Amino acid sequence: MTYDTVIVGSHVVLPTGIIDKNLVLDDGKIISLTNEIPSSDKKINADGLVAIPGVIDTHVHYGVYSPIEHAATSESHAAAIGGVTTMMRMLRRGDSYKNSLLPQLNASSKSHYVDYTIHASIFNSQQVDEMQHCVENGITSFKLYMNLGGEVGHVYMDMEPGKNLLQEERVEVTSEIVEKVVKKASSLGCPVLVHAEDYEECGCGIKKAKEKNLDGLDAWSESRSTKSEIKSIQTISKFARDANCVLYFAHIGSRHALEQISEERKNGTKIFVETCPHYLTLSHQNQEGYLAKVMPPIRSESDVLSVWNAINQNHVNTIGTDHVANQLKLKLDGNTVWDALAGFPGIGTLLPLMLSEGVNKNKITISQLVNLTSMNAAKIFGMYPAKGSLELNSDADITLIDLKKEQKVTSDLFGGFSDYIVYDGWKLKGWPVKTIVRGQTIAEDFQVIGKPGYGKLVSRKTNST
Repeated sequence: MTYDTVIVGSHVVLPTGIIDKNLVLDDGKIISLTNEIPSSDKKINADGLVAIPGVIDTHVHYGVYSPIEHAATSESHAAAIGGVTTMMRMLRRGDSYKNSLLPQLNASSKSHYVDYTIHASIFNSQQVDEMQHCVENGITSFKLYMNLGGEVGHVYMDMEPGKNLLQEERVEVTSEIVEKVVKKASSLGCPVLVHAEDYEECGCGIKKAKEKNLDGLDAWSESRSTKSEIKSIQTISKFARDANCVLYFAHIGSRHALEQISEERKNGTKIFVETCPHYLTLSHQNQEGYLAKVMPPIRSESDVLSVWNAINQNHVNTIGTDHVANQLKLKLDGNTVWDALAGFPGIGTLLPLMLSEGVNKNKITISQLVNLTSMNAAKIFGMYPAKGSLELNSDADITLIDLKKEQKVTSDLFGGFSDYIVYDGWKLKGWPVKTIVRGQTIAEDFQVIGKPGYGKLVSRKTNST
């Protein structure tokens, strides 16, 4: 029998450890791990490379600054070069999901190079009532922005497909909305992703900092203090315990937030934690200018160490990028940190940063990396066993990495929408050299060779299915 593809000579990372076997791929699946080299249409020589499950980026914003049919192509291009095989989009709409969800899904379906899925953000009571509709259309996780309301309730929603027009809205994510979402999600068997900053604390902190004419990333961090994170973590954890809902705290990057989450876990709340590469590599003490402005802010050098420690204590489950596909002209619109746009691109640098700063500096093992970047996310979000591992019958989503490869980061390396990158000029050691999605090579050696529209919406299970 002749198979589609055989990958020869790589070190294969499995949940049980690393083995030296050839990977046999057929009909988009991994069908054998063997010492043999069976007959195949395509043979990939991976001598000296490491085969890991394709990276799942749990946290991506695209479709906000360019319509989804363009953003899906540009950002999945960056994803493919960075070894990401599944990207999880934060869909933000202020209107009815019964009107807006299907147009977004249809526009997405023709444009991705890699596989994708969606977390639906909930901003109002109407959308709470439509969570069932989202689940019926394959969207089985929901996002709450506890940072949006009052003085800081401004947000850019995702554009309508086909219209290159910024959608600026004001929202009020009250405690009442938060409690409703948690109850409804629990009844549907879905996790709730949480942006854990209290909007009243943030609004007050920003007002005080502006009155004192403070500026810079340190002022930004101080204005959105870790107290605001602690307060919102406490609030939603109580609701979640009462409703028996699973929480997923997104982009956690401070010692105080991690400590509060540990307390809530002890109290019985079911919690998963995501951090981002920027909380492992950047601090307001080592960054000049405003490019690294983000919510929650990058913190101190000691917070960076705390996040690494939390990873090694298994208190952190996943790494997502919080990638925002924006451009410099919008990012730096004004002269102070208060004028600058929050968020920056990062989907292409997730894996090389974790290889260079983590694996190659002995802060984490390659097996830990796989858990953080694929296996755990697949399990939390109902994609396992199809995604997240190189076990038999899994989707053949494979990223081949060269731990010795060195490459300088530039903004044009990934071919995304953004014209800047906060890691510009960083020389990283350890890069993906081939990205395979369901058996097809989509990118190799910094070139995308796949076709837009190949990427599919990932089928997901709820806790009740």
